[in-house]
Amino acid sequence: MNSETTLGAVVAKMRAALDGAQIPDAAIETRILVGGLLSLSTTEVFTRADRVVTDKEQARIKDALTRRLRHEPVHRILGHREFHGLDLTLSPDTLEPRPDTEVLVDAVLPHVFRLAAGKGSVSILDIGTGTGAIALALLKECPMARALGSDIAPGALQTAAANAHLLGLGDRFETRESAWFDTIDERFDIIVSNPPYIPSDVVEGLEPEVRDYDPRRALDGGKDGLVAYRAIADGAAQHLVSGGLVGLEIGYDQRESVTQLFEAAGFSLLEWHRDFGGNDRVLLFGRPE
Repeated sequence: MNSETTLGAVVAKMRAALDGAQIPDAAIETRILVGGLLSLSTTEVFTRADRVVTDKEQARIKDALTRRLRHEPVHRILGHREFHGLDLTLSPDTLEPRPDTEVLVDAVLPHVFRLAAGKGSVSILDIGTGTGAIALALLKECPMARALGSDIAPGALQTAAANAHLLGLGDRFETRESAWFDTIDERFDIIVSNPPYIPSDVVEGLEPEVRDYDPRRALDGGKDGLVAYRAIADGAAQHLVSGGLVGLEIGYDQRESVTQLFEAAGFSLLEWHRDFGGNDRVLLFGRPE
């Protein structure tokens, strides 16, 4: 690249490099990455093709391309990702929030509104909060809700708290370091979680964008992928108020096994929802009052 390089030339070069490396959706990724680095919309990346890219900008783009060719995900390179209308900062200690998890938010929201309308407020526990994505999306939609985000990683808790502050939700969001319910004594109206659910022997075969950049502890669900669900099922009843709800993201083939765990703990399956690919993805459980 040289100092007279135009945006159109930069885009063409990056797309060719990603195509050559067989990176899926190279055209889309190029627009997102270049646009994010230059603070341009994906539309402006095309309409401003004659814009001259400065030497400093070229260096940043070159570095980003190098990182992407090493399979670092686009949003990790940019440092943030949109989730349910929120712009969330990422860190090495957090999962990158993905669209499938929005299904959990959308499934739980009607119950948040119902409980808030009946009680005037609603309390939420987000286990393994990471970026705070699930809890913060629920708080954004319901001003009467408050949430506690727990995680075993201090870095994740710092990221979640920072996201809450940046989004103006910090006064209704707290964080706490905890492995499952170890340091949690309160009861909540709703418990939500996107826990690690991938069997240990499957993790190594994941795409490098996931395997090498998402924290292993947030992926690995143990030998059968169910370690987290056992822990949540064992402790949820002691941390729910009467009439409370548990909402969980699951692996595509785990509906029956997770349901059995929660039924054995005295819960009933209230709803199950599929993701955008048609896979089982979200389960909602309640307990008889």
